[in-house]
Parts: sequence; C-alpha cells; structure tokens
Amino acid sequence: MSTYDVIIIGAGPGGYVCAIRCAQLGLKTAVVEGRATLGGTCLNVGCIPSKAMLHATHMLHEAEHNFATMGLKGKSPSVDWKQMLTYKQDTIDTNTKGIEFLFKKNKIDWIKGWATIPAAGQVKVGEDLHEAKHIVIASGSESASLPGVEVDEKVIVTSTGALELGSVPKTMVVIGAGVIGLELGSVYKRLGTEVTVIEYLDAITPGMDAEVQKTFKRMLEKQGLKFIMGAAVQSATVKGKKATVNYKLRKDDSEATMDADAVLVATGRKPYVDGLGLDALGVERTKRGQIATNGHYATNINRIYAIGDVIDGPMLAHKAEDEGMAMAELLAGKAGHVNYGVIPGVIYTHPEVANVGKTEEQLKEEGRAYKVGKFSFMGNARAKANFSGDGFVKILADKATDRILGAHIIGPMAGDLIHEICVAMEFGAAAEDLARTCHAHPTYSEAVREAALACGDGAIHS
Repeated sequence: MSTYDVIIIGAGPGGYVCAIRCAQLGLKTAVVEGRATLGGTCLNVGCIPSKAMLHATHMLHEAEHNFATMGLKGKSPSVDWKQMLTYKQDTIDTNTKGIEFLFKKNKIDWIKGWATIPAAGQVKVGEDLHEAKHIVIASGSESASLPGVEVDEKVIVTSTGALELGSVPKTMVVIGAGVIGLELGSVYKRLGTEVTVIEYLDAITPGMDAEVQKTFKRMLEKQGLKFIMGAAVQSATVKGKKATVNYKLRKDDSEATMDADAVLVATGRKPYVDGLGLDALGVERTKRGQIATNGHYATNINRIYAIGDVIDGPMLAHKAEDEGMAMAELLAGKAGHVNYGVIPGVIYTHPEVANVGKTEEQLKEEGRAYKVGKFSFMGNARAKANFSGDGFVKILADKATDRILGAHIIGPMAGDLIHEICVAMEFGAAAEDLARTCHAHPTYSEAVREAALACGDGAIHS
C-alpha cells in the first residue's frame, strides 16, 4: 500500500496542474489516470487537436481567398486528409509527452488505471489500494447524450469522433450552436463540407452578449454555414453510410428531416464520475449531477475534494487549471483563491470571439447603470491590412466609477486580446486606465484602447 499526501483522480488540465502545484509546495503527490496518455479530454480529444484543425483549415482559407490579393500567385493547396490528421496527432503527442516530463521533473507518481474511492482516505486502482491524506476528484466531463440520437463515433459523432473521421464528409449536420459545434462546423466548412447547424434556442452561443451573438451568426452565415434555429432534434438514425436527422420547429411544431454524411452531436457536456463510488460514499450531488462543494472545493465527505468540470461553473480548461492551483495551495496551508468574475471565454473560429465579465443583458437585469465603449476593427490599420476588419471590441464600464465590468470582442486574435482586459479587471481598473496606456502601433490591441477611449470622450479612429 502506497501512502501520499494527496491523490488526484484525473490528469486533465485541472488534475495535472493541481498535481504539479502540490508537488512544488512539498506534498507527496500521485495522479490516477486510466487513459494511455496524460492531459485528459482537452489535450487528447478536445481543445488542442481542435485548435490544430482550426489552424490548418484557416491556412487553407487564406490560400484560397487572400493569397492572390497579396501577390502570392499559384495553385491553391489540395487537402491531404491523412496528413492533416497526422499533424493533429503530432500536436497532441508533443503536449502529452510534455506533461509526462513535468510529472517526472516534479516527482509525481502516475498510477495507471481507473480509480474508485472505497472510503475517505483510500483510492483503489485495479487490485491495488492507496492511502492519502487528501483526495481530489478532477475526472472531467464527457459529451452529453441526446434522446433518440445514438452515437457510433463513425457517422453520428461527438467531438471525439469528429476529429477522427475517415474522410471529409460532403454534408454535415451539427446539433447545437455552442462553442464545440461552431468550431468544428467551421473546420469542415473550410474543407468543403456543406454544414447545417440545428439549434434549439433562437440565438447561437447561449449566454453570450446579444449584440455579439447576432454579429457572429451573420459572419458565420457569410462564410457558408447554414442555421436552423428554434428546432428540437427528435432523432438521428443511420442507414448504410448516411444519417437522417428528424427535428421539430418550436414555433409551430412542424416536423422535417435532413440527410447527412455525418452528424456532430454538440449539445454540451456532463460531469464524468462513473465508477468512482460516490453514491456509496454518500457524496452530495447537485440537480445537474455535479459534485457539490463549498467555497474551498470540499465535498460533504471529510478530506475529499473536487475541481474542474465535475463541479459548478463553466466547463473550461483554464477554469479547471485555476481551481487546481487554488486547491493545491489550500492543501498546503496557503490562501488559494479563484476570481470567478474574471474567467474569460473564447471561441476559436475565424474571427475569434472572446468575453469576460458581465454582458449588457446581465447588467440591465441587475439594474446597474453602465456605459458602453465600442470600436470596430475596420478602424484598425493592422486588421485591415490582414483581411480581418470585421468585428469589434466592446467594453462595459460602471457609469459612476468607470470601473470595467465586462468586455466582448469579436475579431482577429480576440482570444489573446481579452487578457489585457482580464488583467485590468483583476486590478479593479477603470476604462480610463486602459485608455491612458500606450499601445504599440500598428497592433490589434489598439482596438482595445480605442474601445476604452470610447467609454470616455470618444475613440480617435472612428
């Protein structure tokens, strides 16, 4: 029997970051992971491979649409699907091997297999029993199922299968207009697939700023994605190598069918806690199946904690990482903390979409007086030179104090630009603080400064 200060279940972004921080703080640490490689869903079948595919297909789009304008003449590249998948896998391997190196460097034990928790302070993997002063559940999430839709990961796929299709389909139906559906739908649209997105609600990307939602949908439609909004999918069946999707429009209950070579089920994710033995232990769960925790990630069972996708909050890799670091610091007797008001969200389409803090809709609901500073990328010299003038930066600030309350960006490098505003919000900055900070010219980041200026006397270039 091995004894540890902490055993972490799951080696995704939350788990492996927690483990490294625990080891750095002097705790004897082990991680249980049943997958053949470290990194969890994010590195193996999620964030990283999808970004590789988004990058590759964006390069294809640039070659097909913008190279000639820049004087780069010649035949557009053809798609070698097998090589593209190899590139994607090489990207995965580089990252997962990097985590293995970090485990060895920090003397973290990798216990290979699937964990159960027979009792507080004990973790069983196979026939081996391990003891720990503390147990952290960081087992992540899995794709949520949809009634009447049976996933085979060949024709009807989740994000996992969508990254491993045997060939580029001629037609694809995406069920769900959230982050995963739109990112992977964009990948296949650039590869020549006819993509139709079916969404139950009346707007894409639920919870996002309404102005961004409308602008984003219009841009995606211009790129060729088709949308069927306010539609509830009733079933999806496979016959031969084709799928048939049945859906019902909410406005009049009319029904319709659509055939496709591939169907991507992108209706969200749910906590993955199967086999851990939580019910037998009496671990409390929420109505949504998440593990209930207090402000310090503790469950109702002494010395058992949970972080990441298995608990409340957005299912984001960076949110799990922050919780992993905070968890480690708390276990080491330090003051671990996560500011949930400053967790950015990013959609890695082209253009990218990013947000942090409050939306206008939330501020109106709260009855809070606010002002809006907005600047279009059409007024940004760098964006225009790079065929990226679509979109805008929008900053929301308190009307009385000028303190930044939220920001929403749709445009080039939005996922990187948002962090300037995250840092400002973390320090309680006013929009004027951003506006008075010198930004290099020509850069995309000038659009952020201009939006901040627009919260005051006005932007310069609009």
